[in-house]
Amino acid sequence: MPASAPPQPAAERVYAHVKEAVLDRRYEGGTLLTEGELAQAVGVSRTPVREALLKLEMEGLLKLYPKKGALVLAVSAQEIADVVETRLLVEDFAVRKAAAPLPAHLVERLEELLDEQRRHAREGDLRAVAVSDRCFHAEIVRHAGNQILSKLYDQLRDRQLRMGVAVMEAHPDRIAKNITEHAEILAALRDGDTDRAARCVHAHVSRVKVLVRGEDR
Repeated sequence: MPASAPPQPAAERVYAHVKEAVLDRRYEGGTLLTEGELAQAVGVSRTPVREALLKLEMEGLLKLYPKKGALVLAVSAQEIADVVETRLLVEDFAVRKAAAPLPAHLVERLEELLDEQRRHAREGDLRAVAVSDRCFHAEIVRHAGNQILSKLYDQLRDRQLRMGVAVMEAHPDRIAKNITEHAEILAALRDGDTDRAARCVHAHVSRVKVLVRGEDR
């Protein structure tokens, strides 16, 4: 019989539990989490809870308050603006670079991710839709071949997922529109029209900031 996998360390279990709940917005911005409640929820002592919360604070998801607990930080307008601005800089470059020429395996992978988004949308799994959405863009960035930009883009992952779920909860009609816009990006890439692909990416990514400000539906 194969050896069973070693148990996950307690701090990692707490970290995974809290992070998933924050990204899924089960713990929304403004929620105060206490060490005792989290220890009970995960079935561990308070020591690994503190370790996990410190790590999540370093990632910008929580703010620790001694003897009180950890406050889940809301997504700020400035954070949204910063993420969108960074994404536009990276993705404009990436979509042009990846399409020169567009490799067949990238087309296949993007088609798979579009199908995933459609399936998750039918199932009503917003977090899975957001993950597939983010992967669609990340795949293009990765195929641009610049490892430094890929790592920078990966650092935005958690913020993108959280914002994506928030936008879809507030604007359910955006799920279908996002999928349509992804299909338009892919069609432009297939046609070898890098300028059109870049325009599609710019309009699609910029929409996040507009939607959060409540200026579009």
